[in-house]
Amino acid sequence: MKILVTGGAGFIGSHTVVELHQAGFEPVILDNLYNSNRDVLKGIQQITGVEFPFYEYDCNDLEKLRELFDKERFDGVIHFAAYKAVGESVQKPLEYYENNLVSLLNLLKVMQEYKVPKFVFSSSCTVYGQPEQLPVTEDTPRLPATSPYGNTKAVAEDIIRDFVFSGTVVKAIALRYFNPIGAHETSLIGELPNGVPSNLVPYITQTAAGLRPSLTVFGSDYDTADGTCVRDFIHVVDLAKAHVKALELLDENQADQYYDVFNVGTGEGYTVLNLIKTFEEVNKLKLNYSIGPRRAGDVEKIYAQADKVNTIMKWKAEKSLAEALRDAWNWQLKITQTK
Repeated sequence: MKILVTGGAGFIGSHTVVELHQAGFEPVILDNLYNSNRDVLKGIQQITGVEFPFYEYDCNDLEKLRELFDKERFDGVIHFAAYKAVGESVQKPLEYYENNLVSLLNLLKVMQEYKVPKFVFSSSCTVYGQPEQLPVTEDTPRLPATSPYGNTKAVAEDIIRDFVFSGTVVKAIALRYFNPIGAHETSLIGELPNGVPSNLVPYITQTAAGLRPSLTVFGSDYDTADGTCVRDFIHVVDLAKAHVKALELLDENQADQYYDVFNVGTGEGYTVLNLIKTFEEVNKLKLNYSIGPRRAGDVEKIYAQADKVNTIMKWKAEKSLAEALRDAWNWQLKITQTK
C-alpha cells in the first residue's frame, strides 16, 4: 500500500516512514519544512537504503494536495503535519487553529474526492485536559483543553468522527499519544527542532551538549511526588510502530463506517525530575538545571491506560525510559559532531 505521510520529515513522521518501509508499505513524504529539516531525508535513506518520494508542499494548499493525490494515488494517509508547541499556542491561538484545522479539512476533502480509504490521525493526550482520574482510558471524559494546541486536537477528532459517519469511504483511527522522546538507535534520525526546543528532552540534550546554558523546569509546586509535572514518556520508535499497526487494523476492518481512538503510551507516569535524574544516570553526566515558575497551558499530571491498544491493535511499548534517553543523547552527540 502506498501511504502519504504528512509531516514525514518531522520527529515522529520520519521514524514512522522507516517503520512503514520495514513493514512493507510504500511511504510518500509531504512536509513544508516549517519545523523540520531536509537533512532528515538523508537519514531516512541511510537507514532504509531507499530514497522515498518527497514533496515540499503545505497541507493548507488545497490545489497542491489535489495535484499530489492525482499523481500518486494513495491507499492511505497518516497525518502528522501540525503546529505542536503548547506554550506557543497560548500566545498564537489563531495561527494554531488556522493551520491545524484547515490542513485537516483539506486532507479529508481530497481523500473523499480520490476515494482514499484509510486515515490515521496524530492526536494527543492533551484532549483530556487535566483529568480527574488517572490513568486515563479512551472513555475518560475529554475535559476542556488547557491550551489552544490541545483544543485543535479535540476539535480535529470531532471533525474526523463526523466525517467518517457522514457516509464517506474513509475509515479512521485517532492515536492519542503521550510524550514521545528518544531517537532511532542508529542515531541517523531524531528530534531536530528549529530554534529553541519546545519539548523537554531536546532542551535537556542541548543543555548537556553545552548548546544552551541551563534548563528551566517549569514549576515545582504541583501535587506530585516531587512537585514537578508527571508525563507518560514513550520511545518514538515504539510510537512509530503503533501507526503501522493502526493502518493494518484499518485494512483488516470490514465495517462500512469505522472510527476509533486509542491511547498510545507506556502506562507509566514519570515526573520531570525523574526524567532528568534518569538522563544523568544513563549517560553519566550532570545537567545544569534550575526550577522556574509554572508554564501556561501545562497539565499537572497525565499518563495512559494502554489496555485497549494492547488488546485490539496488538501493540505494546517495548523500549524503556532509560533506552529512550540514551538514544536521545547519542543522537544529540551525532548532530553536534557533524555541525
